[in-house]
Amino acid sequence: MASVTSPPLSPPMMMAPAQVWRGSLAQAQAAIARWGKRPLLVGGEKTLAAAAPFLEPAIATLKTTTASYQQDCSETALAALHSAATQHQADCIIGIGGGKALDAAKLLAYQAQLPVITIPTSAATCAAWTALSNVYSDQGAFDYDVTLDRCPELLLLDYDLIATAPRRTLVAGIGDALAKWYEASVSSGSCDRTLIIAAVQQARVLRDLLFQKSVAALENPGGDAWREVVDASVLLAGVIGGLGGAQCRTVAAHAVHNGLTHLLASHGTLHGEKVAYGILVQLRLEELGPGNALAATARQQLIQFYGQIGLPQTLDDLGLGQISLADLRHAATVACREGSDIHHLPFTVSPDLLMAAMVSTTAPSLSPARPTASPTVPHSAEVSL
Repeated sequence: MASVTSPPLSPPMMMAPAQVWRGSLAQAQAAIARWGKRPLLVGGEKTLAAAAPFLEPAIATLKTTTASYQQDCSETALAALHSAATQHQADCIIGIGGGKALDAAKLLAYQAQLPVITIPTSAATCAAWTALSNVYSDQGAFDYDVTLDRCPELLLLDYDLIATAPRRTLVAGIGDALAKWYEASVSSGSCDRTLIIAAVQQARVLRDLLFQKSVAALENPGGDAWREVVDASVLLAGVIGGLGGAQCRTVAAHAVHNGLTHLLASHGTLHGEKVAYGILVQLRLEELGPGNALAATARQQLIQFYGQIGLPQTLDDLGLGQISLADLRHAATVACREGSDIHHLPFTVSPDLLMAAMVSTTAPSLSPARPTASPTVPHSAEVSL
């Protein structure tokens, strides 16, 4: 009998939270109490205050205390959070807020070996779902990320709480979620494993849903389209990362974000705003590098879509129109440093090439007469706007 050789084992994939609760936080008492009786609530001071009326009925019988993550998920902030958790004798962590608050809560729980519950207060990122935390310097510059060993034990999505967030946060979440397609389709193009194929195709579905529903969602907060876009930005974006794992990597869009965080002038913009601009930069790189005409078409389509919903298209839109050449080079150098996700592109990117792309995101497409090279996976099958 012929022997059967098993394929090598791949790294474990943390696909999803153990439970996702969509509904009123006030009704989630049992779901929360399952994971601890002495939770530490982690968030920003303003966010914790805003969420309190929604959450208090669900934690009234628990012994809770709060701790602020300050301004960023930094090593200094994490040290203070560890002290707070130890002093309180916390048996679980509840993260409340946006991406940085949830990243801090997840990383604290991972390091302390405690369960974590995430409660997003906006639809600005998919951080409530993912097994990943970004760590920043005390000055707000991206430093490194940490892959966690699991997704949160419980994700609580209260649409009424999300609806209290500014419109801008949902627009930023749309930008961050769009990057799933433009990055995953390039970085995972050589892979043929079933779950990675599924993740990339889900990223395509996510992109198309956002193209079709975002304008209506923003025009009618709380309506059906709005809830669909919230689910897409918070939940479906997380599903894609869970299915695809490391093979559905971030690429240039997030690398550009990381570089821009090293400029103090960028700190007034949201994560998803910088990522959305980074998508245009990535597509421009694909034009300037291998001369990809399909990327040019996708970039022009995105420019039109961004104009409809208010996502930034240029450095000026990010409030960075007056930065010096030295600052721009610094951001580009950080984005291109060794180990950066930008090197997942199927061609070499230098700081000079990146700078050229960053200042020309809305430039006319390159001449079709220029020789072109097909990307690893083309940005094709775009839907009509």
